[in-house]
Amino acid sequence: MSRKQGDTMMLETPFHSRVALANELNLWEAWSGYTTPSAYFDVELEYFAVRSAAGVFDLSPMNKYRITGPDAGAFLNRLVTRDVGKIGVDRVGYTVWCDNAGQVMDDGTIFHLAENDYRLCAYARAMDWLSWSALGFDVSVVDESAEVAALAVQGPTSCSCLQSMGLDGLETLKPFGIAHFDFEGEDLMVSRTGFTGDLGYEVWIAPNKAETLWDKLFEAGKPYMIKPFGSQALELTRIETGFLQAGVDFVPAQETIRPGRSRSPFELGLGWLVDLNKPVFNGRQALIREQQIGSRYHFVILDVDGNKPAHNSFLFKGQQQVGTVTSAAWCPTAKSNVAFAQIETACGDIGDQLVAEIYYEKELHWTRVLAPCKVIDGAVFNPARRRMTPAVAY
Repeated sequence: MSRKQGDTMMLETPFHSRVALANELNLWEAWSGYTTPSAYFDVELEYFAVRSAAGVFDLSPMNKYRITGPDAGAFLNRLVTRDVGKIGVDRVGYTVWCDNAGQVMDDGTIFHLAENDYRLCAYARAMDWLSWSALGFDVSVVDESAEVAALAVQGPTSCSCLQSMGLDGLETLKPFGIAHFDFEGEDLMVSRTGFTGDLGYEVWIAPNKAETLWDKLFEAGKPYMIKPFGSQALELTRIETGFLQAGVDFVPAQETIRPGRSRSPFELGLGWLVDLNKPVFNGRQALIREQQIGSRYHFVILDVDGNKPAHNSFLFKGQQQVGTVTSAAWCPTAKSNVAFAQIETACGDIGDQLVAEIYYEKELHWTRVLAPCKVIDGAVFNPARRRMTPAVAY
């Protein structure tokens, strides 16, 4: 079959017609087979829309799996490291899942929609693995990625924008809570979740109502300075708030080629997600052994001198190389040069001084900088509004 000019092999999200109109820079990238915007008009202005007003990000390409049946909860509890039984109905839980060696395959969120009814949202495609893992359980696993359209509405005026669209009472929704609203005869699910570390929500709707949702949201949000934002601005916000990105800060265990390149939850600073009191889950025995003998690496956040991001830098303590930077950015709101790093366990206590070997290019000239950096205790951006209930009206 011949293809017409302008045809693409990439998938388009249910919001694509609106996203394409808003994308003034015409900058695109691939995400799970979908074409998505890297930036719309200016990365810094998009970032500041999230931090100062409200930003909207098209979440639709996220891999979404519906897990139902009498054994749905037991299946997930066998799959992930945290205790799924503690995630109540209309609540969301962040989690990771491991292979049998206790190495992280992916992280994501579990939405407890109703009794024996869950949605698992993941970075990597996981249908084959979920199906294999479901053997022996009375459970149904369905890939509903294309059947659910989603937007992240993030920033201090996000609640006000959604309330102006008619979502009365949204301000009382607690972090990681779920609420449902009628939207032109369709169920609009709203979760108080996001990847920006700010006050924010994610809205989930049937694809046939996606364009109408976008239009009404942006019309209601005009007085609150609502703007779309792309993946580059999202990258700044997630680094500023200390969120890891699969495929960037760690290699999913099933994708590693060389031994020793995967990481455990303990090595990623995610030990708080591991419940060893559960009798059985993937990787439990390996994680118990790791706790006994110690981890190879651990995750740290660094405050780096200067304003040159330490992208992919080697880290030194004295003359010894002790680790590498996985993510780095100059974070505008926090006014900090932040880096995430994987370093050897013997190094990297809070307050430790290291040196980052930074290379940057300007006018075709490469410069090497040895920048002092310090291990800090947690993210550089963590506003109170992120947790406040009722959400403050801005």
